[in-house]
Amino acid sequence: MLTEYIEAAMRKAKYELLDDGEGYFGRIPPCRGVWGNADTLEECRDDLRDALESWVLVGLRLGHTLPVIDRINLNGRKTSRKRKVA
Repeated sequence: MLTEYIEAAMRKAKYELLDDGEGYFGRIPPCRGVWGNADTLEECRDDLRDALESWVLVGLRLGHTLPVIDRINLNGRKTSRKRKVA
């Protein structure tokens, strides 16, 4: 499920060629704060994927609500009570 989420998010990526041949900038609009930049488009995609993977892992670890992308929801249900073992 995590791989599918990353791939779905990467399909939403937007890339820009920077002025004066300074390289490429990429972002994923549903994932606020996730961006990458590099000299080539391929390197930019790699940088963006690395940033996305880190963002997802930190978000999950800290309990942040992540955007649902292409019906993929990584937000687990939170339970307020522990189940008793009989």
